[in-house]
Amino acid sequence: MPLTDIKCRQARPGEKLIKLSDGVGLQLHISPKGSKLWRGAYRFDGKPKTFSIGAYPGVSLQDAREVWRKAKAQLEAGKDPTVERRIGKLLAASANGRTFEQIAIEWRATKYPSASKTGDDALHRVAMNIFPDLGGLPVASINPPMVLASLRRIEARGSLDMTKRVQRLVVRIFNYAVASGLRMDNPAAPVKEALKGHTAGHFAAIEVEEFPQFLADLAVAEPEMEIKTRVATRLAMHTFVRTEEIVGAPWSEIDLDKAVWIIPAARMKMRRDHIVPLSRQVVALFRLMAPITGGRPFIFPHRSKGRQHMDNNTILRALGRMGYKGRMTGHGFRSLAMSAITQQLGYDEKIVDLQLAHVKKDKVDQAYDRAKWLKERTRMMQDWSDYIDAIATSGQL
Repeated sequence: MPLTDIKCRQARPGEKLIKLSDGVGLQLHISPKGSKLWRGAYRFDGKPKTFSIGAYPGVSLQDAREVWRKAKAQLEAGKDPTVERRIGKLLAASANGRTFEQIAIEWRATKYPSASKTGDDALHRVAMNIFPDLGGLPVASINPPMVLASLRRIEARGSLDMTKRVQRLVVRIFNYAVASGLRMDNPAAPVKEALKGHTAGHFAAIEVEEFPQFLADLAVAEPEMEIKTRVATRLAMHTFVRTEEIVGAPWSEIDLDKAVWIIPAARMKMRRDHIVPLSRQVVALFRLMAPITGGRPFIFPHRSKGRQHMDNNTILRALGRMGYKGRMTGHGFRSLAMSAITQQLGYDEKIVDLQLAHVKKDKVDQAYDRAKWLKERTRMMQDWSDYIDAIATSGQL
């Protein structure tokens, strides 16, 4: 029979240890000296073990049952509750006194060990927007609502883009804390769902979490697409250049042997030549088009006007037919890539910015842009294409 509080309270010690069972392994041990201790009996890896819960009546019958219920859940998940509790205590001890600000500074020093404007900019954004609320708190004590409240102060200023950028940086800092054994989870990751999004419109974009389903939907829709539309859509996803730069691309800009696409300044919004390293997957897409349109000026010629390129809205219409009208655009692949590459692949936001060819605001940024960081960008573009293929195969992030 299950124990009752009266039975626990009235139980008296004997000459030997007395064990009162509450069922499913929970026991109240009464020592000859009169102490009453809650214990959970279980087996792990075929060996009998005991899980200490606490002393009665400090730990009530109801509380003991709840603690044991959670321990049993860990057992069902293949974890030893005694070991898990020990790990939790070690994590709490190592994180004790180490504030979010300290961890952010450690993260910056680790990711950018030498003088780096990128590292300085990242830390400055977090310092200005997050430190006032969370900087002085122990990193182990911060929860998602606390992170959300801090980010909403940026939202309140109307800076939605800055809110997204800071959230991505905070995710990376907490990832560092998790990897360093200071936390078991990342409280900044889920808050994205509670932040304001841009109004659906011309530049609508799906969220990273929706990407696996989008790829599945694209695979279903592609057999009904014209090959030019199919390849152009895939290129928008893999290269994340602007839609007009894709549909208006002439073969003369592409060097498949060197795996590079150089878009001249005249076709670029920033009015400077832009280098797009081509992954193996992108080279394969261009080679697919070569026997079809290789003898013509444009890679994607207009269906009826041979001297013109494909219509700028072709990709947008294809996405609409897939059921993504108002949810995804060709330009939306740029936003998707920024989020996924920084959050899922761990690349620095500045490197993605360079590949996005964002217009630089000052001379320092322009000098940074001229440096190109081509080696890192080339590696990133291949990692991005491999990531897309991995999701398409596994169906999950």
